[in-house]
Amino acid sequence: MGEQVLVFDLDDTLYLERDFAASGFRAVDAWLANHLGAEGFAGHCEAAAASGHSGRVFDTALAAIGIAIDEALVGQLVAVYRGHRPEIALADDARRYLERARVGRRAIITDGPAATQQAKVKALGLEALVDRVIFTDLWGREFWKPHARAYEAIETWADVKQDSLVYIADNPLKDFVTPRRRGWQTVMVAREARVHRTAAPDEAHQADRRISDLDELDEALRSLAAGEAVAR
Repeated sequence: MGEQVLVFDLDDTLYLERDFAASGFRAVDAWLANHLGAEGFAGHCEAAAASGHSGRVFDTALAAIGIAIDEALVGQLVAVYRGHRPEIALADDARRYLERARVGRRAIITDGPAATQQAKVKALGLEALVDRVIFTDLWGREFWKPHARAYEAIETWADVKQDSLVYIADNPLKDFVTPRRRGWQTVMVAREARVHRTAAPDEAHQADRRISDLDELDEALRSLAAGEAVAR
């Protein structure tokens, strides 16, 4: 194996996605206070999210503060949430890892509304820490993972053997099946505070290695480079 090119996911891999959600809830709370004089929205969003109502957070929070649920209003709140300037920071271990002297090349592949993901990358200062960022949404939602297009683009850019590429991500439902099929190595970052906790549906969706944070990444990469038996 030659140079290992590290390709990272963004949400819950390099920072905590729940921190973005909290930042967005605060932004929407401020918008509602300014436009409707309503207070307490962010707290109800946090409570709804914590209780598992992830798909109906805004509806639940609006009902809790006595505002009728209106499709146009909810659409406006979603736009505020997605378009706000996020107050987020790299996870401490991610900052330690990425701010070290760079040995090889690094890239990011991330799904999600492109403007939102671009704002996250900017807020986290990642342009200075990686060599390439692919926002799959710029091609259209149909190219979100597990579609192969982003991985193919990285292969062209990196120009190394497939087994020298490592995808480091958190969600076994979509992150690992395609790069594994293409001969990449894969590492799952299973943060305690991550949002997506669903197990891989089958062996093909599992990562080659599992770590709790990026402080463990060097050892996982060494193990992969040495060709040690996969321990899923």
